Amino acid sequence: MYRVIMNGIMRLKKGDTIALVTPSWAGPAQYPWVFDQGIQRLKELGFVIKEFSSTRAGQAELQANPKLRADDINAAFRDPEVKGIIASIGGEDSIRILPYLDKEVVMKNPKFFMGFSDTTTLLVWLRMHGIISFHGPSVMAGFAEQGSFPTEFRDHLEAMLFSDWSRFTLRPYAEWTEQILPWEKKENLGIKRIFEPNKGWNVVNNVEGERRGELFGGCIEVLEFLKGTEYWPAKEFWSGKVLFLENSEEAPSIDRIKRILRNYGAQGVFERITGLLIGRGCNYDNDSKKDLERAVYQVVVEEYGGKHVPIIANMDFGHTFPQWILPIGGMVELDTGEKRLELIESPFIS
Repeated sequence: MYRVIMNGIMRLKKGDTIALVTPSWAGPAQYPWVFDQGIQRLKELGFVIKEFSSTRAGQAELQANPKLRADDINAAFRDPEVKGIIASIGGEDSIRILPYLDKEVVMKNPKFFMGFSDTTTLLVWLRMHGIISFHGPSVMAGFAEQGSFPTEFRDHLEAMLFSDWSRFTLRPYAEWTEQILPWEKKENLGIKRIFEPNKGWNVVNNVEGERRGELFGGCIEVLEFLKGTEYWPAKEFWSGKVLFLENSEEAPSIDRIKRILRNYGAQGVFERITGLLIGRGCNYDNDSKKDLERAVYQVVVEEYGGKHVPIIANMDFGHTFPQWILPIGGMVELDTGEKRLELIESPFIS
């Protein structure tokens, strides 16, 4: 198995300073009331917050200065006061900052770094440099949840981040939502979105017995940005990986998903991975979710011979809420028969 992980990530604790960075879209500048609600929730969890010059910068400044964004991320890794870093929100051009990241500084100071969506580019960059990264909620899309902060979500955050665990079972949340209450209206911050019961995971390809592997993945559209670049994994990297994929709120067509998956097939990925996890389809109706699962089975199993690959869909990560924290580079064990997914080693050191 091609698995080179450098120093572990220090476990977070209450009272730690968390840096908030804006790798892409200027959400904090456009909707500061949403950003501030996310900050308040982080403070309620016990964190001290630190911002940088680009954290609340406007879109024109961020668009013109990818190096400015990267410099603040480098500064957050360099800063001994900072114990963890969380992205404010996603966007569409964080790939532009990758050439300006200071590899030496980051590798000498590995830290908890979390985000999702467009932040997938940074999560992959970190993993490819031997540092475990964390696919999970951002400040504005996750921590700044409208209305109340769900107890079940808070419990997951506290257990994952603060508890001294060696194995961690990931279970479906009781309910979920993708309802949009526009951020333009400040009063929407106090309105709880409509949640619906979680019907659980769907086994797309049942493979007998347990499978283990290293988590790797992210937003399927953003991963496309990286293909063909120096930041994309080599062929041998995929051996022993459990690949997880989820779609953005743009809800790419099922045909597009099939074409993207065929690219993975052509790379030989499905010959090498030990599992495939699919996040709950965001902004798909029930029929489209079924079509998505059929498309995954068609490409992976029928077209590329992945009969050995256990596949589970409708899982609690990605662009629906609430979502899990998934350590990219962490080891997992899955069992489709039992519908069980478990982190089998902690990505943290005490």
